[in-house]
Amino acid sequence: MWKYSDKVMDHYRHPRNVGSIDNADAVGVAGSLACGDSLKIYLKIENGIVVDAKFQTFGCGSAVASSSVLTEMVIGKPVEEVKKITNQDIADELDGLPPEKMHCSVMGHEALVDALKNYFKEEELEEVNEEKTQSKVVCTCFNITEDVIKDAIINKSLTTLDEVVNYTKAGSACGRCKDTIKGLIEKYAVKDTPKLSPAQLILKINKVIENVIAPELQKDGGDIELVDIEDNRVFVKLQGRCSQCKNSVLTIKAFVETTLRDKINKDIEVVQV
Repeated sequence: MWKYSDKVMDHYRHPRNVGSIDNADAVGVAGSLACGDSLKIYLKIENGIVVDAKFQTFGCGSAVASSSVLTEMVIGKPVEEVKKITNQDIADELDGLPPEKMHCSVMGHEALVDALKNYFKEEELEEVNEEKTQSKVVCTCFNITEDVIKDAIINKSLTTLDEVVNYTKAGSACGRCKDTIKGLIEKYAVKDTPKLSPAQLILKINKVIENVIAPELQKDGGDIELVDIEDNRVFVKLQGRCSQCKNSVLTIKAFVETTLRDKINKDIEVVQV
């Protein structure tokens, strides 16, 4: 049995903004009723602001919750901000989803992207047009393209068939595309790298801090110093304006830790001293 957050249960039991909008400015769809999950989202946009959003969905509780919270996320937001919402943002807003249900947040994001494409029509939308129109469809049951699977494998560090199925839902119906998905995993999944020695790890972390992290902090009058490393725990000291900033914890977790995890090891934990 999967464990759901209180937010998921709340949005499932008390979904917000269910329904449709007459004369909606943007309508987006994702999924397929024939294959078990479907979502239609309606947006009302005035002066570049999403003033209302509603949804109609057919699917599991996670699909309902993802759709419900997505409408809350977009209402009152400028379209330019809405364009930046990702499926991970949807899952995070729900305080997380079980890995087996991440495809529900993906469906929400796909419906939002489809709505924005329809709203902007022929305009160039680099932020929205994440899927290349010529990309080959791998999973015909859910119309999931090779590019979508490739991006999931690379950006979410997926390494197994089950992870890809859970995240994208590709291969979860008839299963005929699973061999193709395995081939994409073999092609794009990050292979395990040899474990670094303590000295190599220190040098690599220090290089990332000096060449990537510190320059960004210095732009705002801040800086950072590497103090110590114990296993995967990296102790740092913020300097300059960063040391007095009320958002220092956010800087450590959202920028420093995320950067080191992306560049070196996903298990790194950054501690401010």
